[in-house]
Parts: sequence; C-alpha cells; structure tokens
Amino acid sequence: MTRNLGICITVLIAMFIVSGCVSTGKYEKMEMGKNQEIAALQKDQASLELKQGDLEQQKGDLEQQMTAAEQEIAALKKHISSMEQQKTTLEQQKAAAQQQVGSLEEQTVALLAASQQKQKQYEDLVQGLSKEVEKGQLQVRQYKNMLSVDLAEQIFFDSGRAALKAGGKEVLKKVGEALKAYENKIIRVVGHTDNVPVAKSLQSTYPSNWELSVARATNVVRYLQEVGVPPERMVPSGRGEYDPVAPNDTPEGRQKNRRIEIMLIEKSLESEMTRTGD
Repeated sequence: MTRNLGICITVLIAMFIVSGCVSTGKYEKMEMGKNQEIAALQKDQASLELKQGDLEQQKGDLEQQMTAAEQEIAALKKHISSMEQQKTTLEQQKAAAQQQVGSLEEQTVALLAASQQKQKQYEDLVQGLSKEVEKGQLQVRQYKNMLSVDLAEQIFFDSGRAALKAGGKEVLKKVGEALKAYENKIIRVVGHTDNVPVAKSLQSTYPSNWELSVARATNVVRYLQEVGVPPERMVPSGRGEYDPVAPNDTPEGRQKNRRIEIMLIEKSLESEMTRTGD
C-alpha cells in the first residue's frame, strides 16, 4: 500500500515538474507532507498489525479455553453417566434388600408361630401326662426340635426282661393316647440299659445289652400300635449301655440309665437323619 502511494506521489510530482506549474520549494514542502502521511500510515499499519497479533493470541487462548471446556463437559457427561449407573445399581440393591427384609420378616413370623406351636405341644403333653409326671413314672423334656418322654425302666420291665409289665402298660396306654395328637411327628422309641451285663441265664435270648435294649423298644412300639398309634410313624432302636445320662458306678446312676426314651421328631428332621445314614 505504501509503495503504491509513493509511486503515485512521484508520478504527480513528475507531472508538476514537467508542466512547470510547481516550484522547487513547493515541491519539497509537498514531498515532506506526503512523507509525514506515509509515516503516519506506516505507524497505523504497525499498530493494526500489533492489534491483529493480540487478537490472534486472544483467539488462540479462547480456542484453548473452548477445547478445555469441551473436555470438561465430556468428563462431566461421563461422570453423570457413571453416577446414573451407580444410582440404578443402588436402586436394584435397595429393592433386593427390601425383598430380603420382607422374606426375613416372613421367616421370623413363621419361626415365632412354629416356636409357639412347639411350646403349646410341650405344655399339652405335660398336662396330659401330669399325673404320671407327678408320680415319677415318666419325665417330659423339650429340646431343639424334639419332645422327649423318658419312661422309668422299673415300671415297665423286670430286670433283664423285655416283656411289658401290667402297670407299665397302663402308663404306656396314657402316653399312646397323648402321642396320637401329634400327627406331624415321627415317634422314635429308644431303649437304654446300664452297664451291668445280662445274666448268663438270659444270654441265650439277649446276648448283650444291645439286644435287650432293642427288644424293649420294639415291645413298646408294638404296644403303642395296639393302642392306636400308627406304626408308620414309629421307629424302634436300642443304644444298650452306650448313651448313659448318669455314672454307672452307683445304684442311683444305673437306675437313671435304665430307661425308655420316646422322642417326637419333626418329619423333615427324621428324613434328613435317614438320608445321612444312607
């Protein structure tokens, strides 16, 4: 631009000189003015170039800021997406936890009802056999999922014998009547003895306390069947001298060990015990 302006001025001056219309002093004065204008224009151009540089720098800074902002927005979107996924997961976990709480509450109600039922069964059994309990002919116990009626051996059997005595049958009939009410129970009858060996005169029939305890339990089961207890609900077994409840070194201890246990067991528990045995 400056170059073109200078060319134009030179051409004009030349035209004035050729035409002889301008004097030398005037020409110098005009040239000085034009030079000043050219310097001012050049100064303005330099200022504009500086401003252009500043603007380009500002543009670069803004572009960097925009890029950083876009990256930050992308990171925020990613974070929001992650938070939404976490929210969904937490909602699912909350729903599962609420379902578990509901299930546990139902189980608690069911367990409480079962516990109350078992307690009532125990109380009913004790009440039904209260006279026999008072006479010491039997003892009713409750533990875990079972009820147990312990029969004193001397009331039911003679020493070394397995046949039921008449007085024992009367008591056992009362026990059988009480057991009929528990249709959802398995009745396990277990014979127990002390550690005194079977008399030699009886060893041909009962070689050891094992056989004697099993025979006594079997005869109890047979009599309970006679008084109306369903046989499919009963299981006889014998433990001989190997499950004592008292030391065998005193007459009192041996008497406690000679007993018949009648246990009322949940059918599900009996099935589990049978599978374990298999």
